[in-house]
Amino acid sequence: MDLANRKPEAEGREAELRAAGRQARKLVPRGSQAEFKPPARDPVEFIQAQNEVRIPELVPLRTERMSADPFSFYRGNAGLMSADLAALPRSGRELLICGDAHIANFGLYASPERRLVFDLNDFDEATIGPWEWDVKRLVASVVVGGGQLGIGRQRLRRLALLAARSYHVGLYRALRISPLERYYFHIGEHHADQLLQPKDKAWFGIQAHKARRRTSASAVRKFMEPVDGQLRFREDPPAMVHISEAEVGQVQVHFETYRQTVRSDVAVLLSMFAPVDFARRAVGVGSVGTACYVVAFRGRNKSRLVLQVKQALPSAVGGYSPVWELNKSVVRLPQHEGERVVVGQQILQAVSDPFLGHFQANGRDFYVRQFRDMKWSFDTAGMTARRFGNYVNACGFMLARAHSQSPSAPWVLGYLGKSTAFDEAVVDWAFAYAEQSLQDYGRFRRALGSRD
Repeated sequence: MDLANRKPEAEGREAELRAAGRQARKLVPRGSQAEFKPPARDPVEFIQAQNEVRIPELVPLRTERMSADPFSFYRGNAGLMSADLAALPRSGRELLICGDAHIANFGLYASPERRLVFDLNDFDEATIGPWEWDVKRLVASVVVGGGQLGIGRQRLRRLALLAARSYHVGLYRALRISPLERYYFHIGEHHADQLLQPKDKAWFGIQAHKARRRTSASAVRKFMEPVDGQLRFREDPPAMVHISEAEVGQVQVHFETYRQTVRSDVAVLLSMFAPVDFARRAVGVGSVGTACYVVAFRGRNKSRLVLQVKQALPSAVGGYSPVWELNKSVVRLPQHEGERVVVGQQILQAVSDPFLGHFQANGRDFYVRQFRDMKWSFDTAGMTARRFGNYVNACGFMLARAHSQSPSAPWVLGYLGKSTAFDEAVVDWAFAYAEQSLQDYGRFRRALGSRD
């Protein structure tokens, strides 16, 4: 055997995947990704069905947040969009996806080395699914969010195409480097300093400063108060309320299970802290109504740690995609929804929270992470069109980096090819879906008005 002239097996496999992706264009042309059919469903009924499995007293808060504006409504409807996408053409390949890759689900957070990183930061819907659903979710959010900023249609189309093209080029660049280089790559503060114009550098510096201040210590100062000599979470019903003694007992019991799912060094660190208070705290838009808690811990020298315990429901994408198909010999298949979220985050993110873990309790699945650990979402509502463009360009690039972690990513690149055919088609689809989402929002608001 001539080993000197033999290609590594991995390279041969990548070439096969790219060829298969190119072949798939014959069955599902890239232009067909623009196809949109007005869905035959009632968005109000769909949302009401989701509310049935949520905490009743939090449903009004979820409704209030979703009704705030068209983009908030879009953010809260990953499930509705997945149902709509299921009726449309698919390229034919699934990989590990975020499942809810809209532009508000990217942002800053702290790496374990306490450096700020920009990446995807929400993985509640992460699962195996059609890769183009993530791209469509992203580009449609550019259209909805940009439209809310008042950006004209022509310029908005250029920005939507920028996001789609950034994904396309980002995947190409990611697959040109080695898997090891790809694994280590991330966007940090130094990238922003290199890429942004002077005015935007100053703006980014302000955002980064705000992010660094969001720590466990600042969370204690903001959300807790002394009661009978002990710090307790400040009640703010219905968003923040204390839980029953029975619930406290359950969290304490299952905390040990959670600790067994983190790295050994983190488990040792956690043993140096004791819980001092528990509360239920509503978060986000789409997640409002799920069981979500904050737990405050105290360690030596009055050190503080605040963890978030969040219920994980089945992925909105999962019902329309195959079962988890990552190689069982490589990745242990998630045993429940909390573990699914954790595994998805650890694979898709460049660096992840070392406190990520999971457990099950009373038929419900949970995952655990640090609360507010320098996590910062950019307020797109206050952005100029230029700044919005820089932002969506970064989002598209990091979505590509996330997808490139799946072994089947070369198939996607083969399907995309070198032309802009897919990019243009996705933008056409995004404008059509943004209009549909706006109509759904109007029906939702009218239904609320009829109840008053």
